[in-house]
Amino acid sequence: MASTDKEVILTLDGLNKLEKELEQRKTVRRREIAERIRQALEFGDISENSEYEDAKNEQGFNEGRILDIEKMLRNAKVIDEQEVQAGVVRVGSKVTLEDVNNGEEVEYMIVGSSEADPLQFRISNESPVGRSLVGQKVGSVVNINVPMGTLQYKIKGVK
Repeated sequence: MASTDKEVILTLDGLNKLEKELEQRKTVRRREIAERIRQALEFGDISENSEYEDAKNEQGFNEGRILDIEKMLRNAKVIDEQEVQAGVVRVGSKVTLEDVNNGEEVEYMIVGSSEADPLQFRISNESPVGRSLVGQKVGSVVNINVPMGTLQYKIKGVK
């Protein structure tokens, strides 16, 4: 692995999603975009053809995303769920936390940065919260420094 190629940590689910997206972009999207370009060329003069310009931009974006996904898959390290120690937070763990200050509970899935989606409670192991949790055990109280101050969570469970 070249020094510029960062290891991409993925869950098995994340790996499957990337493989499906890659297949869809290489087949369906490429055909759709090629058809848009063909239709735009039928309008004639491409120097002032916004349809053609849009289709070419979309083609560039699609090809760039294909390259990104291929690179991620080349550098992928899939989390082995058998390696996960019971009660210890790792990438691939679902963690139940209790806010020490107000007693509210929240559950996060710790994932690699390429799978992170905070709106779906999937946080990166590289985020401040993720970094603070990885390696911690059930029952631990963790202080997490975030831009608005310090959060204090007790780890209630790890799956």
